[in-house]
Amino acid sequence: MILRYLALGYLKNFDMTKPLISIITPFKNTSQFIAQCIESIQMQTEENWELLIVDDHSNDTSFEIVNEYAAKDSRIKILKNTKTGIISALQTGYNHSIGKLITRMDSDDIMPTEKLKSMSQELINHGRGYVSIGIVKYFSDSGISDGYHKYESWLNRLTLSGTNYNEIYKECVIASPCWMVFREDFDKCDGFNPNIYPEDYDLTFRFYKYNLKCIPSNNIRHYWRDYAIRTSRTHEHYAQNYFLDIKLKYFLELEQNTLKTLVLWGAGNKGKTIAKMLINMKINFKWICDNPKKIGKDIYGIKLKYYKDFKDYYSSQSIISLANTCDQHEISFFLKSKKLKSMTDYFFFC
Repeated sequence: MILRYLALGYLKNFDMTKPLISIITPFKNTSQFIAQCIESIQMQTEENWELLIVDDHSNDTSFEIVNEYAAKDSRIKILKNTKTGIISALQTGYNHSIGKLITRMDSDDIMPTEKLKSMSQELINHGRGYVSIGIVKYFSDSGISDGYHKYESWLNRLTLSGTNYNEIYKECVIASPCWMVFREDFDKCDGFNPNIYPEDYDLTFRFYKYNLKCIPSNNIRHYWRDYAIRTSRTHEHYAQNYFLDIKLKYFLELEQNTLKTLVLWGAGNKGKTIAKMLINMKINFKWICDNPKKIGKDIYGIKLKYYKDFKDYYSSQSIISLANTCDQHEISFFLKSKKLKSMTDYFFFC
C-alpha cells in the first residue's frame, strides 16, 4: 500500500492523524442537483478528501457540469463507467481511489459542512472494526410522504444508540450515503464487488456479517433529497422482491439453526413470496398466521395453522412477515412472554 502511495505522490495522505478520505459518487442525469452536491463537499471543514465521481452514461448536462468543477479543483476526479449501473460505477470509483477512509455520496444529496471531519475523527478515535454513521434528514420540494417520515424516524432512532443491526431484517439500517469505514475494513467486507441489488442493503449486511460496530451518533450528517424520479423510487432493482432475496439469503447464511424448525408467520403478499422462495430452495418450514380467513387453508401444498395452536416455539426459529405495527407488537409481546429472543429465536422481515 505504501509503495502505491509513493508511486502516486500521495505519501502525505498516509498520515493517520489526518487520513485522506475517498468519496465515491456515481451519477446519471442529475444535472438539476449535482452542482449543489459538489459544492457541499467543497464546503467541508475537512479538506483532505478526493472525490471519485463516475458518470453512468448521462444524457443530460451532468458530465459537463462536473467537468467544470474538476477543472478547477484537483481533488475532483471525473471518471466514465465503461459498464452500466450503479454497482459498476461504484466499483470504477473505488478502483481509482487511494484514501485511507472510504465513504459514498449520492449526486443529488447534500453534505452538512462538518460531516467528513466528524466521521473521520470518530474512526480515528475508535480504530478499525467500526463504521461511522449519522442522523439523516429527508428534504423535498414537494414535501415528504408519511412513509419516508417513518423510515427516517426509525433509522435515526437506531442510529442514536448504535443498535442498527438489531432490526436489520426489517429494512436497510444504514443510509447508503451516510457511512464511513477504514479501507482495510471495506476490503474485508468485499467492498462494492458483489453484483447484488439493492447494493446498499447488501453492503450493510456485510458490515454486519464482519462485525463492524456502528458508532452511535446524534449529529445530522446527511440531507437526503427525495423526488419523483429518484433511482430508489423507480428502478426495478429496488423493488420489494429484491429486498426479500437479500433478507432470506443472509438469514440462511448467518442466522438459521438447522437443528430447529423454521416457522413462517403471515400469509400476505410478503409471506407468500417468502414461502415460494423457501419451497423453491427445498427448505422445510411450518406456516402460521392469525387471519381467520386463512387458518386451515392449503397454500402451495402447506396447511396454515393458528399461531396460538403451534406448540414448538422453543425448538424453532421464526420469520415474521406481517407489516402491520399492531400485529408486530402483539407478536413481540407473545414471543417475549415465552422468554424468546429477537434476532435469535425470531426475526421481523418487515
